[in-house]
This record gives sequence, structure tokens and C-alpha cells, in this order.
Amino acid sequence: MTESASTPAPLVAQVLLDVSLPHLDRTFDYAVPEALDAAAVPGARVRVRFAGRKVNGFILQRTNSTEHTGKLAILDAVVSSEPVLTPAIADIARRVADHYAGTVADVLRLAIPPRHAKVEAEDVAPFVVGEPAKPEDLHQWQHLTDGKQFLGELSQGLPSRAVIAAPPSLSIAELVAQAIVRTRNGATHDHGKSVLVVVPDHRDVDHFVHVLETALPADCVTRLTADVGPAKRYRHWLSIVRGQSRIVVGTRAAMFAPVCEAGLFVIVDDGDDLHAEQHAPYPHVREVLAMRSISESAGMLVIGRVQTCEGERLVRSGWARSITADREFVRSLSPRVHTVGSDAELERDPGAVSARLPSLALRTARTALESGPVLVQVPRAGYLPVVACQNCRDVAHCDNCHGPLRLIGAGRAPMCGWCGTVRAQHVCGACGSSALRAVRTGAGRTAEELGRAFPGIQVITSGREGVVSRVSAKPALVVSTPGAEPIAEGGYSAALLLDGDSLLHRVDLRSDEEALRRWMNAASLVKPTGDVVI
Repeated sequence: MTESASTPAPLVAQVLLDVSLPHLDRTFDYAVPEALDAAAVPGARVRVRFAGRKVNGFILQRTNSTEHTGKLAILDAVVSSEPVLTPAIADIARRVADHYAGTVADVLRLAIPPRHAKVEAEDVAPFVVGEPAKPEDLHQWQHLTDGKQFLGELSQGLPSRAVIAAPPSLSIAELVAQAIVRTRNGATHDHGKSVLVVVPDHRDVDHFVHVLETALPADCVTRLTADVGPAKRYRHWLSIVRGQSRIVVGTRAAMFAPVCEAGLFVIVDDGDDLHAEQHAPYPHVREVLAMRSISESAGMLVIGRVQTCEGERLVRSGWARSITADREFVRSLSPRVHTVGSDAELERDPGAVSARLPSLALRTARTALESGPVLVQVPRAGYLPVVACQNCRDVAHCDNCHGPLRLIGAGRAPMCGWCGTVRAQHVCGACGSSALRAVRTGAGRTAEELGRAFPGIQVITSGREGVVSRVSAKPALVVSTPGAEPIAEGGYSAALLLDGDSLLHRVDLRSDEEALRRWMNAASLVKPTGDVVI
């Protein structure tokens, strides 16, 4: 109950404990001693005694009253007076925890990076208001229905929301850059509203930062990724929470970035599974940004090459508008798409229905190599990820764990894909044969086959063993797994999308949607005069 007016009210801190137990998912009141009064600010990291042990936590707020009827425990220590838990992040942490049936403590572990004391002690650079960028080039948006209306609403500070399936001829990074320019220039604040852009991986971060820095004032874009190291990441994060960084580009962990006065949240390629958090309570970037868009009254842009089912749900519910390109414009500036299963192609090459590299693909590659590089997308990494008995066609399994056997290179002994055991003397359990044949072919074997089919042509691989960011405009065969495709200077002359049946026949309710997303992402890298073979 509340203390009486005649009794001096204790200084009370409401603390969120860093404990994941559901029944402790609430605040606990602690008395603040006079020595810690100045440092114990809302949002600060503290250490308290709970159930006989010391635990960490955050001060949610300070108050002069408590509902606790007994004597309050005293705040043990203030770890840092830096207010890292902002009211907006505390609010979204509660919303996310309730939405995903988790705890606020689990969400805050994802939202707030570990403290780096040396970085906190560094001098804080004064905030410098940069000159606003001028929206000189909006030609890409003029090809999108309602595109200019969406930009106009953003410039007025309205919480406009849109879902865009960008055609291959338009650059997603440039569309986002132009939306950011409008959001910043139209803001009523002197320093402009903040923008948060979340992309699938660090390669996308590099690409978007490069594009944004050409359209915006220098040094105004902050990247937030885990691969930069704990010190640099925490330094960037502090610049955001202190209001010094107004444009943030990052990967999944950046969805909780505490941007000040948010004007626009952007998620790129929301169908990519990298946007799904792998730690409890397993939030998705799209859902978190949608919640933040509502709670912070900011705009939101969901943009990719395809519109996901969740994106369609946002449109059909009326929460967001769908922005599309004119059909004639898409046709005029998109590469030509050919399928090996067409009646005309099967009449010309009956074996195309079962061939992995049919004559159409080979002809297209030979012609395209005369003018530039050719992209070859292979769904599976490795050499031969699945092998079977040459005699009876039974899939080869490990005798130890019954996992599938695979070959990691030419002339190598089969290895278990689960436990890693090498089966040098493998014998089929059904017929006793030791001969093996390929069931699924990976990117490594594909590169080897293409090297023999196109002697004298450079073969570049990009995938699990090493990702290549960019390739030149010189003729080359670029073999890549989905998501690791390099950007070609001037675009690819053609793209061969192999093993489409393996993508479509995956044991997954979303196999069709995922196949289309991967194909469209690859097709967007091909120049408008090029060809795509599926």
C-alpha cells in the first residue's frame, strides 16, 4: 500500500530483473540509497539481491511509492548510469514478449548489447546537424503506382505504410535511399527524423550503406552488425541511443535499435529466413518493426522482389498499401525468362525434361558469355550432398547414425552429413554393392562440370566455402548458392537457375513461395537485355 503523507516516502526504483522465469516477468521495487540516487536513473543497468543471490537488471522507472507492505531491499549497485533502456524499447520489449509468449528479460537480451565499459568511458562527441539531402532523383518511384503519394506522406511526417514487390529493373537500395531522403527532408525537426533499415546479411549492409552514402550527407549512416566486434558495435549502439545516429542500417539484431524520433522503419526481403531470430522468444523482424511503427507512430516499408504471404496479409487487412509497378514497364525492362519444360523446347530437345543442364541452358550460356558473365544458381552447397547405391538406387546411409552419406570432392571417400564419420569402405545394406551415384548435385560439382563444358572460361564459386561480393563485367561462369550471388558490374548477361524441382518439392508448406523469392532475387541481377533459364 502507499506510504502515508506523514512518513517520508522512500526513493524507489522499479527494476526489471535479468531472469527468464515467466513468474518473475514483472518489475520489483528496491529502495535507492542516497549514495546511488544520482546514478540510478531510469534505463540504467543495476545489480540487486534477489532470492539470496545477486542478479543484474534495468531500472524501468523511479517512484516515491510502493505497493510492497514490508521493508524494501536496497539497490546493491549501479553497474552503469548510461540510460540504455529507453522508454520506447521497454515498451516494445513488453509488446514482443506478450506477442510471442516470452519474457521481457529474453527480449532485452536481444535488444541491448553487452556493456563495454571502455567504450562508455569515451568522450561523447557533440551532435552535429548535417545538411539535409536534396531529393534530386526520384525517377525510380515514378514507375510505381501511389509511389509519389507514399513519399509525400512520409515527408509530412505521417505514419504511412507500404508493401512493395520491386521489379528486377528497379534498385531496392535506391528506392529505400529516396524514401529516406523524403523522410529526413520533410521532417519538422531541425535534425530530421530517424530511419531504421534492416537487411538480411552483412553483404546487404555494405551495399545499402554504399548507396545511402551517395544520396545523403557524409558520415550520417551508422551500421549495426555483430561482425564488427563487441567494442565497435557497442560504440555504434551508444551513438544511436544518445541520438547522434539518425540513419541506421543493420541485420536482424538491429530491429530493436533505439532510434530517436523514428520516422520510417524498413525491412528488405522479409521472406529471407535470416530475419527470423534463433533465440527465445524467436521474434521476426517484420513483426517487431510493425509493432514499433504503431507504438512510435512511424512509417514502415516492406520491400523485396516478391510479396510474401505476411506482406499480403498487411495489405488485405488495410494496415498497409500495396505499391506495384506498371506491367508494361516491368516487361520492357526485365530479362527474358525461358523454361525448359515448355512444349516448344521439349519438341526440340526431348531429353530436357530430365537433363540437369539441357541444351537450352547451354545455348543461352554460350551466347551470353560473348558479352559478359553468366550466373548459375544451384540450390545446394557442397559437391554431392546426397548419394545412392549405383546398383539398387537406395540412398546411402551412415552405419553409425543412419544419416545420409555425401561426397565432399572428387575421389574423396563418402562422409556422413550428420555425424561426419568417413565411410571409406561403404557397402550397400540392401544389395552389397559399393558403387555410388549422385542423387543431388551441389555447387562444387556443378562448377566442375561447367569448367569441362566451357574450357577456357573462368569459373567463380560463391557459397558456404567463401562468399564473393562482386565480379567484373568480363565473361565468366559464376556458380552460387541462393543468397550468395555476387553483384556483377553492369549486370549478368544471363542466369541459369538449376534444379528447380528440388526447390519446389521441398518438404515445406512455403516451398513455392521460397523458390519464387530465390529466382526473383537472382533474376534481378541480370541486365534487362539478358536471359533467365529455369
